[in-house]
Amino acid sequence: MSETFEKRDDNPQADLTGEAAGLRWLGEAEKDGGIVCSRVVEAGVHRLLEERIDEGAPTREKARLAGAALAHTHAAGAAWYGCPPPGWSGVSYVIGRSLTPVVPDEPAESSGWGAMCAEWRVMPHLRTIRDEGLVDASEVRLLTHVADRMAAGNFDSPEPVLVRSRGHRCSRIHGDLWVGNLLWAADGSRAASTGAALIDPMASGGHAETDLAMLQLFGCAYLDDLLASYNEVSPLADGWRERVGIHQLVPVLLHCVLFGESYVGLALSIARRYA
Repeated sequence: MSETFEKRDDNPQADLTGEAAGLRWLGEAEKDGGIVCSRVVEAGVHRLLEERIDEGAPTREKARLAGAALAHTHAAGAAWYGCPPPGWSGVSYVIGRSLTPVVPDEPAESSGWGAMCAEWRVMPHLRTIRDEGLVDASEVRLLTHVADRMAAGNFDSPEPVLVRSRGHRCSRIHGDLWVGNLLWAADGSRAASTGAALIDPMASGGHAETDLAMLQLFGCAYLDDLLASYNEVSPLADGWRERVGIHQLVPVLLHCVLFGESYVGLALSIARRYA
């Protein structure tokens, strides 16, 4: 089997150098106990050559190793919510026809997670699904109301203990951490020490709870063990379980953009819980 994996994206708007920058940035945390990331071999706008991760079956022990290592990756920190990985001058991550913008400059005033998320994540996706007729006027009002509550800081919470203890404003997050981007390591492989490895990031400054909520959205083997191990290494703020849904709203809205009405009901169900 080849030791490398080639990824191509011919979308005219694509820029795989952003994904490469994210892998390198996340990978910087490995020296301090962070989770292993696929190493970049070559990167261009439409082509990314990276290390192939040797995969194995998930186990409870691997999940615990991965949870602890992910806590250390988050604790590597970032300068502001929404900031891009260093060394990348792009403006958005591209998935299919959807754009997930980064926040290129530090806000003039200290901006929390909710303010960034409402302006740069929720509302752009909402405008897209509104314009495509996937939501009616009352549903737009509901989602806008939740975005307004986010912007007001109603769902903001402290970062995990390890992030704050290292003096960081926000976490260094993967940004698209569904289970397909968490590869369980083969025994004896480079990633075996952290139980799993990360691929395909949309890395940025963000809230640690966003990555954890994404893992819970579509299911993950031995998830309870992963979360417990994370929480032991870097305790989460009180009430984090009640905030899982609000941190899932953006990826669900993104799925509405990508896949249409099949995800709209879930987005509205989340919104009603936080309205």
